[in-house]
Amino acid sequence: MPELPEVNALAAYLDDRLAGASIERVQIGAVHALKTADPPYTALVGRRVDSVGRRGKFLVVVTTPPDGETGGADDGGRVAVVVHLALGGWVRLLDTLPEAGIPRGKGYVAARFGFVRDGVGSGLELTEAGTFKKLALYIVRRLEDVPGIADLGPEPLDDAFTLEAFRTILRHKKQIKGLLRDQKLIAGIGNAYSDEILHAAKISPFAIAATLDDETTARLYDAMRSVLGAALEEALGRPPEELKDEKRRSMRVHRRAGEPCPVCGDTILEVSFADSALQYCPTCQTGGRPLADRRTSKFLK
Repeated sequence: MPELPEVNALAAYLDDRLAGASIERVQIGAVHALKTADPPYTALVGRRVDSVGRRGKFLVVVTTPPDGETGGADDGGRVAVVVHLALGGWVRLLDTLPEAGIPRGKGYVAARFGFVRDGVGSGLELTEAGTFKKLALYIVRRLEDVPGIADLGPEPLDDAFTLEAFRTILRHKKQIKGLLRDQKLIAGIGNAYSDEILHAAKISPFAIAATLDDETTARLYDAMRSVLGAALEEALGRPPEELKDEKRRSMRVHRRAGEPCPVCGDTILEVSFADSALQYCPTCQTGGRPLADRRTSKFLK
């Protein structure tokens, strides 16, 4: 699943190419992906893209009425197109204004948008791979009308998210891996970057957040900011088709099970769950002791 650095880079890339464009076509290929009905998706046609940004793992496209018309609305008549890409969703850019209708045999396309800027047409497709289709598309007047955004915690790289604010969040009696991934507590971190942050901080993913001492908490906070900051900087400017591959290349432990740790040389291990897995270095993070995996725990008793 794309996380804060990739979604941020994707938003910046799209903002550079779509800001100021008029929306000429909107086609929905998967009705279940569209989670809202008011405003209808057809109301986007004729509107202009004001900006493309990010909140947590959500891609946010803000649109305004044509020619600056507001209809007396205090918000300037803004309507946002909000996308959660989920596990298998992504964006495909088109060099020309797409034709009406989504032709068969083109793969799974949840939605397609056509734009014109400075007389030049282009398009954008929301695609999704995999069996379970969870990509979500919202068309709303207020971002708070998207349930996932209304409940989001603070952005981890915001200046307002201080070490003291982080300490407050760590009072929860949760495993630290799960806490970092909890979008209601901290926005934008998922399975991949939580692995990377915990490795950089030399903390077991099973450690209980509320038991971390002040020194360990400060080390974790610094690791979170440095890992995300470096990934964000590395991702900026890359086209969508490169972002996922670049994410994998930059990872030190995530999806590296069986490989040597780049810090100490020990073998990176994995703990598997029903729908995900985590990776860690036993020497760097758990004092050399393997964590119990439900597939092998009978050997570790």
